[in-house]
Amino acid sequence: MDTRNPGRTMLDIPSRVRVHVETLLAAQNDMGVCDAFEQYAPVGKPDAMNAPHPPKVAGIDSTVPSPAHTVAPASAVPGTSPVPPPNAPNAPGALLQDRLAGWVSDLTTLHELTERLARTGSLQEALTELLRAGATLVGARRGLVVLEPGDGLGPDTTIGLGLARADLGHIETVPRSAMSYGKLLDTTVGLPGAPCEIAEPDLFAEDGLHPRHREVAARLGYAACYALPLASDAAGRLGAAVWLYDEPAEPAERQRHLVGLYARHATEYLARLLEVERTRACMATMAEELLPSRLPRVAGVRLAARHRTGPRGGGDWYDALPLPDAALGLAVGSVTGSGPSAIAAMGRLRASLRAYAVMEGEDPVAVLSDLELLLRLTEPARSATALFAYCEPALRKITLAGAGHCPPLLVGERRTEFVETSVSAPLGMLACWEAPSVELQAEPGETVLLYTDGLLHRTGDPTDRAFARLHSAAARVPKALRHDPDAIADHVLRTVLPDGLDAADSEEDVVLLAAHFE
Repeated sequence: MDTRNPGRTMLDIPSRVRVHVETLLAAQNDMGVCDAFEQYAPVGKPDAMNAPHPPKVAGIDSTVPSPAHTVAPASAVPGTSPVPPPNAPNAPGALLQDRLAGWVSDLTTLHELTERLARTGSLQEALTELLRAGATLVGARRGLVVLEPGDGLGPDTTIGLGLARADLGHIETVPRSAMSYGKLLDTTVGLPGAPCEIAEPDLFAEDGLHPRHREVAARLGYAACYALPLASDAAGRLGAAVWLYDEPAEPAERQRHLVGLYARHATEYLARLLEVERTRACMATMAEELLPSRLPRVAGVRLAARHRTGPRGGGDWYDALPLPDAALGLAVGSVTGSGPSAIAAMGRLRASLRAYAVMEGEDPVAVLSDLELLLRLTEPARSATALFAYCEPALRKITLAGAGHCPPLLVGERRTEFVETSVSAPLGMLACWEAPSVELQAEPGETVLLYTDGLLHRTGDPTDRAFARLHSAAARVPKALRHDPDAIADHVLRTVLPDGLDAADSEEDVVLLAAHFE
């Protein structure tokens, strides 16, 4: 009884029975519990502690006879060596610790590699990361991945690691049936006998190696390869990955296991990125098909347009159409929302504006009023901004009206300024839209820039700073480029949205329409 705590009973266990727990547990794999105690009991004069059976300690009753199935101590078996001490390097406990340490190391490596894969944002980045991680796991230096979805919907591509485009071209000259990725891709996944991996540890020692494959391997300097399919039950077949060795080699069993686990995880991730890529391409195609396929040619003015859309597709649009009396109608606008519904609404709005422009284009206010009425009656839950300009190229005269839209920017050798337009509400926001029009007289060689607010929002700056950045970019257009609307549009985009922001994924669409007057 513990005198300091009467309610607590203490077990007084002599030090001679404190057996090394780790060794005891390891020894239990080969002998019974009682025999293990007997094996490691200290040798001394006979007393209660070195009796044939262990004393009553922590619930073990020494009076209970040893079970019939308990094996004899290891030292008592003739012809066998005694169990090694606990600190021996080959003790069962040490082997178990080494194995557990290896498992922890493998799991840590897989976790780090899959985390790096999850940080990729595009399909091509993910394929490149797959090659790098696989090369690390199998001990290779180079490789290639062939993306060829089994549903035939694409996209089909080949990406190399440590291989230039010319090197990939040489590999593609080898007959497909002679390459390991061809054998994997041309075999239906899941059928009996379908290969789950292909290892060729020494290509030049194989008798059946295709002569062209032998020639290409010698030219590129690889002597062995290891290939895995990129396939799963849910995603189906996506492609195949091949890693190349400079010398005859092949991955060990542990390496194959790790790269197989990684490849299965990567396949599921690639399948999700593939769906995103297909959706993005579909949205971009729909948006481009609803925009002008080409800009009209009108005497006295030259046009250029730039359109950038996000992965989900947005409702920003532009238009340019010839009108009676050698006039030209220019329009830009933006529909709220994103995705297929916004793209469809944008197409309907643009088609309606074209009809109103042909009927009464010389009055931009009337065009936008009709458009606002149509939008309010047919799509009451949606709003839009728009700007329509009626141009007379022979006179270099522009009459325009805007509905909640950004003011145009006039760029010339002697001036760079925003056109003063009246403040107006977007279409569909008020019971009846109305705003006055303004007239602009352009000088020879000047360019009018029409744009959507996505150009400003993509900068990430407050509105006033974004307008200042746009003005500065237009003012700094080199004189040698001021006569070319395409060059002006490209310069403004690269300056306002540097470091690839103009082409990066964003929720904001960008439209820029440039009209250069002769």
